[in-house]
Amino acid sequence: MAGTVIADRLEAASTSQLVIENGVALTPPTIVDVNNIEIGTFCRAWVNFNGIGTIAIRASFNVTYITDNGTGDYTVNFTNAMPDTNYIGVMSGSPQNGRFYWNYGGTHNNNTTAITNTTTTYRFRCADSGGIAADSTNAYASFFR
Repeated sequence: MAGTVIADRLEAASTSQLVIENGVALTPPTIVDVNNIEIGTFCRAWVNFNGIGTIAIRASFNVTYITDNGTGDYTVNFTNAMPDTNYIGVMSGSPQNGRFYWNYGGTHNNNTTAITNTTTTYRFRCADSGGIAADSTNAYASFFR
């Protein structure tokens, strides 16, 4: 049976209740327990992009664009802001050559500029196995809160 269900709230028909709610337009639903306490949420944003040369987003959700701050230094710009700065970013990717390291916030490669993430942006840097800043041919980032 095919069809569409349009609802603000879906509940399981047993004592083990799972509720999916969408509180604000264009934000992911949250998962709450029977006492309406949030116990989880879906991915709030993700992006797959080419980080070499001209930055090119291949696919994304809730990401407007990527800012290229220099070699191996990127800022993800969210379409809809995070509720606060207590979210996490999970990165992976592949460098042009060799091993790859991600640096979320902080400093790397003798760069003394600290990174401060905001509700609308997430900045990260990456380097090769020698600690030298390196662009990523395939960069992936996902964000949870």
